[in-house]
Amino acid sequence: MPQVTVFNVNGQQVGQLELSDKVFGAEIKPHLMHDAVAMYLARQRVGTAATKTRGMVRGGGRKPWRQKGTGRARQGSIRAPQWKGGGVVFGPTPRDYSYSMPKKARRAALCSALSAKAQNQNIIVLDNWQIDTPKTKEVVEVLENLSVADKKILIVTADNNVVLYKSARNIPTVGTIAAQNLNTYEVLNYDTLVMTKDAVSKVEEVLA
Repeated sequence: MPQVTVFNVNGQQVGQLELSDKVFGAEIKPHLMHDAVAMYLARQRVGTAATKTRGMVRGGGRKPWRQKGTGRARQGSIRAPQWKGGGVVFGPTPRDYSYSMPKKARRAALCSALSAKAQNQNIIVLDNWQIDTPKTKEVVEVLENLSVADKKILIVTADNNVVLYKSARNIPTVGTIAAQNLNTYEVLNYDTLVMTKDAVSKVEEVLA
């Protein structure tokens, strides 16, 4: 079983924690992690790009000139695609880009990402992290105590911690997420995971 050192908010070692082999010691499958990241990014696309076809453009109801005898090419509307201000042919229309992976594949991808972090010693476990009022300074101090203030950090808590979220949202290199919302993209997007012991237990409970 992989083991990690448990720290307190002052950066002092307070114990050791054994991590689940199924979650933090699983086989790393790059192709599943790629698929999970691609799915996540596809779901972020708004899909509102749109253009007007010739039937949607205002005007163009009258034939610009008679069919024969002018010496010019025949035209039926000044809103045909070849005209300036005309409709667009095969332009984008609003669509939904999202798709889903099988549940087992999603979980295997997340376990692969967590295992890669554990293998590279990029997971830090805190015994507890309690903030009563939103203070960015406190978050910075804790990260400095852990010697990770210069890295991209994802703070993982057991539940939605609004106070901690408000405290960290002003720091561009720090993100916060609840254990239930953890996903492959977020794990891979940050250099180091800072997880509370409760968050580790909750992740193992769901994935193991």
